[in-house]
Amino acid sequence: MHLLECQEMIVTMPYFQYSDDIRLYYEEHGDPKGKHVVTFLNGVMASAASWAWLWPVFERAQFRCVALDFKGQLRSSKPAGPYTFAQHSEETKALLEHLGVTKTHLIGTSYGGEVAMKMAILYPDLVESISLIDSVSELDPVLRGFVLGWKTLCDTGDGETFFWGMAPSIYGPEFLEKHHDMLSARAKAIKDDPMGYLEGQKILYDAFADDVYMTDQLHLIRCPALILCGENDILKPPKFSKILETNIPDAEYITLPDSGHVAIFERPRELESAIFGFIMKHII
Repeated sequence: MHLLECQEMIVTMPYFQYSDDIRLYYEEHGDPKGKHVVTFLNGVMASAASWAWLWPVFERAQFRCVALDFKGQLRSSKPAGPYTFAQHSEETKALLEHLGVTKTHLIGTSYGGEVAMKMAILYPDLVESISLIDSVSELDPVLRGFVLGWKTLCDTGDGETFFWGMAPSIYGPEFLEKHHDMLSARAKAIKDDPMGYLEGQKILYDAFADDVYMTDQLHLIRCPALILCGENDILKPPKFSKILETNIPDAEYITLPDSGHVAIFERPRELESAIFGFIMKHII
């Protein structure tokens, strides 16, 4: 599931009270005493449950799996902005400390990959590896234009209008056609702006546009990095992933064929093989 999950689940899931005005939703899966930990970091429009396709392979390998919604995302608090990637990093680190996690492998898509890079820069002793899916360390006028357009769609107050307005910029055309009914259901699920979803999105878009630049800090990332990008990603095209590969000292790069920006849904099997293999290579 992606933009919205069943609201009945919300009351039974755990929250971490980071501060008086910030409560972070999180999930744990796998072995709670597992020797190795993976932490899943969401794309800006997604939520913790968006990773349900990937954590089973880690569960079977007796990993401890943690996923969370950043502040501003679906189930977490949405305090007034501005937000920064350093703040997201500190809040994620605090959650992990609360859970007793001292080292973790980070897996992030888009916005979550950008948080993963910032965490690797700021907290190198915490981060064992990073897997970055369709992420960037800077933006160009086209990417900035997409983000500004999404903010305008949020201002309609209609989640369904927002969804269909932004969908062609993140999903590949084949995926849009093949999964139209599923995407229609998701669009209808957010039509009435549940839990202030759209307002949270606007704050997150501002954080991305104003604070994502970190290319000049990538050389500080000392852990192994796996960089993956959809071949047909028009939002954050491969040129941005090539910047990551060039500037992160210990980086590997994989292009995902016939995939748009949301590779976690368009190419889940390929990502499962690549990311699980990459992490296992670095713990054996």
